[in-house]
Amino acid sequence: MQMKKVLVVEDSDMVIKVLRHLIAPYAAYQALFAANMLQAKELIDQNPDIFAALVDLNLPDAPNGEVVDYVLQQKIPAIVLTGSYDEKKREQLFAKGIVDYVTKEGRYAYNKAVALIQRLEKNQQINVLVVDDSDMSRKHVSNLFRRHLFNVFEAKDGVDAIKLMLENPDIKLLITDYNMPRMDGFELVKNLRYKYDKTDLIMIGVSGESTEALSAKFIKHGANDFLRKPFHPEEFYCRIIHNIEYLELVEQITSNAQRDHLTGLFHRHHFFNAAREVYRSALDKATPLALAVINVDRFREFNETYGHEWGDVALKHIAQSLNNMLDRFLICRADADDFFVLLPGFDNEKAIALISRVRQLLSAEACVVRGESKHFCFSAGVCNVMKDGVDAQIKSATHLLRLAKEAGGNMVLGDEDAND
Repeated sequence: MQMKKVLVVEDSDMVIKVLRHLIAPYAAYQALFAANMLQAKELIDQNPDIFAALVDLNLPDAPNGEVVDYVLQQKIPAIVLTGSYDEKKREQLFAKGIVDYVTKEGRYAYNKAVALIQRLEKNQQINVLVVDDSDMSRKHVSNLFRRHLFNVFEAKDGVDAIKLMLENPDIKLLITDYNMPRMDGFELVKNLRYKYDKTDLIMIGVSGESTEALSAKFIKHGANDFLRKPFHPEEFYCRIIHNIEYLELVEQITSNAQRDHLTGLFHRHHFFNAAREVYRSALDKATPLALAVINVDRFREFNETYGHEWGDVALKHIAQSLNNMLDRFLICRADADDFFVLLPGFDNEKAIALISRVRQLLSAEACVVRGESKHFCFSAGVCNVMKDGVDAQIKSATHLLRLAKEAGGNMVLGDEDAND
C-alpha cells in the first residue's frame, strides 16, 4: 500500500513535535514538515501527490493566511491550525473551501487534526447521493461532499434517485431535498426505508421551509437526520461525520460479532448462515458449488511441542495466508485448526486444483516460531455433491479429509476419491 503524504506547515517547534509524535504511529502516512510558506511551496513542488495538509494560519512569511490560499490553489485538502477562534475568520475560511479548522488548545485538538486526515482517507471509499431538483443547491451540496473526498452521485428527484440506488447498491449516504417533482423527499425516504435499514443507508432530509413539524415528519418517514436550509458548512460536516461514524461503528460491531476472535476469519455460525443462501442460489441456478474442509497437518504435535501460545501465532499465520489466497470466497475458521471454504461456480476438478495450489503456496511460507522458520501443510476434502444442504456437503467433505489424513496427509481429495 502506497503511503499518503501529509504536509504539515507550522512554525512552532512544540506543535511540530506533538504532531510528529501523533502521526508517527500511522505507517500509512508520510509527514512532510515546513516551518514557513517558502518551505511549504518547495515541498509541494517536490511532492505533487500530497494527500492533505495541516496548515498554520499565521506564519512569519504569511501572516494573513496566504499559505492556506496557496495550498487550496494546489487542490490539496487543507485543515487549518489556528491559535484563536474568530467568527469572521471562520466564515472566510469555510468560504475558501477548507476541510475544517482546529484551534490549538492542547493534545486533544491535535488528535482531532490527525483524525480529520484519517476521516478524509476513509471518505474516499464512501459513495453518497445528493437529490435535489435545484441545480444550484445540488451542486453546492455535492461540492461540500467532494471537499471531504466523498464519491458523489447526483439525482434531480426521487425517481432518478431510486434508479441510481439500484444501479449503485454500495451508496452509503443519501441527502435529499423535500420539494421535488415526480417524487418528493418524504416519499423517497419512505420507499427506500422499506429496503434499507438505518444501519444500511443513512438518509438526511433537507428543506428551506420553516415549519417546525418538517424535521419530525422526515425522521418519522425514516430519515436519520434533518438539515434546514440555509446551513453552515460546519454544521453540515458535523451532521455528516456524526452519522457516518455511527454507521461505521455499527458495521464494526456487526463484523466483530461475525468473526473468530483469534484469526479474524468468519466464525462457524456466520459461515452456515451465509452458506445456506449461496447453496439455495446454486440450486436455483443449477450451478456447481464446491465445499472444502481443510485441516492443518500434525497441528496437535506442534501445540504439544511449542505450547498453545505459539499455536495461536501459527494459526493466525495460517488463517491470514488462507484468507489472502481465498479472499473472494466464503471462508471461516470452523473449529481449532479446521477451516471451511465455499467455492460457488467451481466444479470438483477446478476446486481441487485451486485448493491444491493454496496448499503448495502455504507450505512454502515461513512462520517464525521461537526464532525458527516453520512451514505448515494441510490436508483437505473437496465435495461438490449437493445432497440435503450445507451440513450434508460438509459431512462428505470431512469424510474425504479423513481419507487424505489416513493416506499420510498433505494432500487434497475430491469426490472421485470417496470410498463407497
